Amino acid sequence: MLILTIKKKWFDMILSGEKKEEYREIKEYYETRFQNLFGAITIYPSSIFSHRSKYELLQGEAVPEEIRKDSVQEIIFRNGYSKDSKAIKARCRLRIGEGKSEWGAEPDKQYYILEILDEEKLVADEKKVGDEQLEK
Repeated sequence: MLILTIKKKWFDMILSGEKKEEYREIKEYYETRFQNLFGAITIYPSSIFSHRSKYELLQGEAVPEEIRKDSVQEIIFRNGYSKDSKAIKARCRLRIGEGKSEWGAEPDKQYYILEILDEEKLVADEKKVGDEQLEK
């Protein structure tokens, strides 16, 4: 299971149900993690010889069968790096697009967007539950 650290402001908004998306920059670090988790392949904008001017994401039937995964995966969002930090386990879907500025995205910039479908709170005093989830 993938664990992503997020700032308290965004963590609290996800926990309240107000924020329904989490954003990550499109870079190799996340590309690798999202390919492993979602079976997604990132297509980068090409040179002048291509019509592609924005990032694209291939998933499902569009990727080789050996890397295909379910389009919905569980991710743990953790508020901090401590083992005792509060955490949320959420079922998410991945896509690429422009995010909302009120949820932390810069205007006219593409991101990996983790669409949060539902979440469950895992807090520090329920550490055993969180640790068991993290070990899977």
